[in-house]
Amino acid sequence: MIRDGHDPAAIAEAARVIQFGGLVGFATETVYGLGADASSDQAVAGIFAAKGRPSDHPLIVHVAEPAQVSDYAASVPLFASRLMQAFWPGPLTVILPRKPGIAAAAAGGQDSIGLRCPAHTVARALLKACLDLGTKGVAAPSANRFGRVSPTTAEHVAEEFGDSLLVLDGGPCEVGIESSIVDCTRSRPVLLRPGVLTRAQLEAACGEPVLSNEEFMGANAPRASGTLESHYAPNAKVRLMDAGAIQTALDLLGPEAAHIAVYARAIVRIQSTQVLYRRMPDDAAAAAQQLFSVLRSFDAQGVKLIWIEHPPVDPAWDGVRDRLVRAAAS
Repeated sequence: MIRDGHDPAAIAEAARVIQFGGLVGFATETVYGLGADASSDQAVAGIFAAKGRPSDHPLIVHVAEPAQVSDYAASVPLFASRLMQAFWPGPLTVILPRKPGIAAAAAGGQDSIGLRCPAHTVARALLKACLDLGTKGVAAPSANRFGRVSPTTAEHVAEEFGDSLLVLDGGPCEVGIESSIVDCTRSRPVLLRPGVLTRAQLEAACGEPVLSNEEFMGANAPRASGTLESHYAPNAKVRLMDAGAIQTALDLLGPEAAHIAVYARAIVRIQSTQVLYRRMPDDAAAAAQQLFSVLRSFDAQGVKLIWIEHPPVDPAWDGVRDRLVRAAAS
């Protein structure tokens, strides 16, 4: 059941559903989330069951205000505080040492926990309403079946879970890919998942280098959402190619090409009427905003193969590149 996320009555209803242990889909600026009371092991188990997600794969806890970090985190290093001050509310998740006995199920049993304060007006209204009812945080992964393409509209969520799920509609997501995740449990900030925030932006905010997990020798890295090798995958097989390879393959198949979609910045010649083509924006932020919606639209049109041009080698494209590489790994 899709409800207007700007309707106070819908927000109040959704907050009550979460208060009593239910699940709610809701808009954020990144992707739509599937939320439940982060403090309730039973409610969190409902998220894992609905998504088909392993229970040791941690969820991100969404909070209404930065001050709520102290409800979940045992300690907050200075660089983490600087990151939150710079980018909250917004598309940044920080992983911090977890207070013992707090939100263990949401954390996937780890001694760390991922926290985010979203910027979307619908998400913020829901979190505030939940807080007023005594629910301090909402655990919310993306509102899709585990490993599949993330949802960026309320309709995408309804396609995944049906009409029985209450979904707060906030329109198409402005960012379009999940938040950047920075591990703040070690002595240095470590980027576990890129998003629209570049490493340079993160470094400027926290005042020190932000390392990759590989640079930090990341054997002790906490598990984090969206970091499996294969993730974000449509039903069709995704293949990353350079523009020349896409054109060569189309020329070889000629008029017989079928069940193929092309998503590229390059303008390609297509001889077959059975090949779908969408032009990828030249701007990284625009490409991120539409990426998951484009993949879902190709699936809806029944293609078997999706050929995608490699993103530019530019830090602004790291988040898009990460999602495409994982989508192509399935």
